[in-house]
Amino acid sequence: MNESIFKAYDIRGRYPEEINENFAYTIGLSYGSYLKEYLDKNKCVIGMDNRLSSLSLKAALKKGLLDSGINVIDYGEITTPMHYYTRYIENTYGMMVTASHNPKDDNGFKFSFDPIANARGEMIENFKNYTLKGQFLKGHGLEETRDIKDLYLNYLKNNISMGDKKIRVVFDPGNGVTCTIIKEAISKFPNIEAHYICDVSDGTFPNHHPDPAIEANMEMLKQKVLEVKADIGIAFDGDGDRLGIIDELGRFIMADQYLIVAVRSLINQVKNKTFLCDVKCSKSLTDEIEKLGGKVFMSRTGTSFTEANTKENNIPLGGELSGHIFFNDRGPEICSAIYAGLRFIEILSKTDKKFSQLLENVTHYFSTPEIKIACSNETKFKIVDKVKDYVKQQNYNYLDIDGVRVNFPNSWALIRASNTGPNLTLRFEATTEKELLEKQKEFTELVNTLIK
Repeated sequence: MNESIFKAYDIRGRYPEEINENFAYTIGLSYGSYLKEYLDKNKCVIGMDNRLSSLSLKAALKKGLLDSGINVIDYGEITTPMHYYTRYIENTYGMMVTASHNPKDDNGFKFSFDPIANARGEMIENFKNYTLKGQFLKGHGLEETRDIKDLYLNYLKNNISMGDKKIRVVFDPGNGVTCTIIKEAISKFPNIEAHYICDVSDGTFPNHHPDPAIEANMEMLKQKVLEVKADIGIAFDGDGDRLGIIDELGRFIMADQYLIVAVRSLINQVKNKTFLCDVKCSKSLTDEIEKLGGKVFMSRTGTSFTEANTKENNIPLGGELSGHIFFNDRGPEICSAIYAGLRFIEILSKTDKKFSQLLENVTHYFSTPEIKIACSNETKFKIVDKVKDYVKQQNYNYLDIDGVRVNFPNSWALIRASNTGPNLTLRFEATTEKELLEKQKEFTELVNTLIK
C-alpha cells in the first residue's frame, strides 16, 4: 500500500497502480470496522462518480464494508454533493468513490467521520494507521439501494428564491457526473433559459479537463456564452462540488472575485457578518469584506477544512480559490456547485446589472493564477519548511496555517504543498506589476533552487 495516497482530506491516486479493487476492498473493510469500533455506527452510505473505474471500485468497496459487518446503503452514481445530502438524510457517515477534478486515470475516496465535513488532517492520519494495522472486524452486513434524486431536486428548489428577470445561462458540466442531474435541476426554474455544452456523461472527459478553476478548461464555455449572448456561464468539476464562472463578456472570473458578488449580496441579510476564504484568495476579497463592515476568517486550503470552519463558526458564506463555495445561510450546507450556481443566477434575477457590473469598484491588484511546480509527495512539505526558514531569516511577516503566506506592505506571496498531487502551489499578488514580478522571481527561484 502506497501511504502517499492518503492525502490531507481524502484518498487519491492513479488507477490501477495505486488505487485498485484490492485496495478498495481493504479500505471498505477498514472503514466499516472503524465506524463500528470507534464511532458506534451500524450503517453507512456510499456513492460514485462516472469515472470508468468507479463502478468496479465501488463494488469492491461495498464488499469490504459488508464483510466488516456494517450495513450499506448504496445510492449508485451521484454527484459528491448528492452523496453529502445522503449522509445528512441518513444521519450517518459514508464514502464517495471519486477523484474529483483529477485526470481521468485517477480515482479515490472522499469519506467522513463526523457530520460536519469530510475527514481531514489528524482524522486521515488516524484512519491510515488503523488501516495499516489490518486488525479489522468481521461480519455480514446488509445491503440496500436507494435513490436520492427527488430529495436533492427538492432541496435545490426549496432553497432558491428567483426574481422575475429571465436569465440566459450556459452550463458546462464537463462530461462529469453532474450531467446526470443538471437538466432536471434547472428545469425547476422557469426563468432560466438554459444552454448546455459537454453535457453527455463520459468518464474519459473527452472535451476538456474537468477543473473549472483553470482558465484553459473554460474556453469552450467562453465561446458559447458569447455565441448565445448569455448573462452568465457556469461550469462544474468532475464530481460536482466546484464551479467556475464566465461573465457576459466572455471573461473568466476567478472564485475570489465571484465571492465578492456573493458577499455584497448577502452581507445585509445575515447577522453574522464574518466570511471565510482560504489563503490563496485575493486581497481584493478581504478588502471588500472589511469595507462592507464584515470580518474575514482566513482558513487553510482544502474543502474539508474550509467547510468545517464555515459550519463550526456558523459563517453564512465561505469559499476557496478552487471554486468550492459554501452558502450556509439556508437549509443544510452540502457544498453543491449546482446550488452555488443557482445562487448566483438568483442574484442576477433580482438586479438590472450585468455580472461584470456587479464587480465594479473592486480594489484592483496584479496577481498570478495558481502556479504549480512539480515536486514529489515525499519532499514537497520539506521544501515548504525550508521556505519558512528562509522567510524567518529575512524577518518577513508571514502566516503559516497552510504553507507559508508572506505578507508585505503592498504584496503577498504564497508557497504551499498541494494536498491533491505531487506539486508545490505558488501564488503572488501586488499593487503594482513591477512588485508582482519581483516577488514572483524571488520565491520561484528560491523554490527551484531548493528542489534541485
